[in-house]
Amino acid sequence: MRDDMRQSIPVTVTFLEMATPPAHYPPLPMNKQIALMRVREVPLHFYRYLLDRVGRKWNWVNGLRLDDEELVAELHRPDRDLRVLYLDGAPAGFFDIKPHLPREAELAYFGMMEHAIGQGLGRWFLGAAIEAAWSHKPARVSVQTCTMDHPAALPLYQKFGFSPVGQKNEIVHTMTFAERSASVMRP
Repeated sequence: MRDDMRQSIPVTVTFLEMATPPAHYPPLPMNKQIALMRVREVPLHFYRYLLDRVGRKWNWVNGLRLDDEELVAELHRPDRDLRVLYLDGAPAGFFDIKPHLPREAELAYFGMMEHAIGQGLGRWFLGAAIEAAWSHKPARVSVQTCTMDHPAALPLYQKFGFSPVGQKNEIVHTMTFAERSASVMRP
């Protein structure tokens, strides 16, 4: 695929829910310099950077298409829970929880940057995201994945206790390199 061409890609979105927290969470990986920090009032440029760097390969485009006002309204809610993973002092991933849904905490975004994949962090990091979601005391935690996500995403969610509750077909309209750059590099 050329970077200057927009595509329309059909995907199947799977909606998953978890009704009870896991009995235990994976331990923090040994011999890694890891930090997981909660971000309050995240700067828009940093959030767009995270969306781009984590989601570029998977065509995460919805958040990048929001204008500043829409994104601020979403992100700067007092109940929004955004946490950034750092590996050896550099950003390595993030998760974003929307706990303001009625009796539900949605794991809206979860992922790691390319340099962090294969480092033995994924199970622990997903466990940390699920634990953070349950800390908001919801009746259930939800997440969605699609056929463009990492092939291990759906099995990993299910291994942690998420159950599929629905599917739908959608079309993802990719962004050209110029569109993506314009979104991430806004003044």
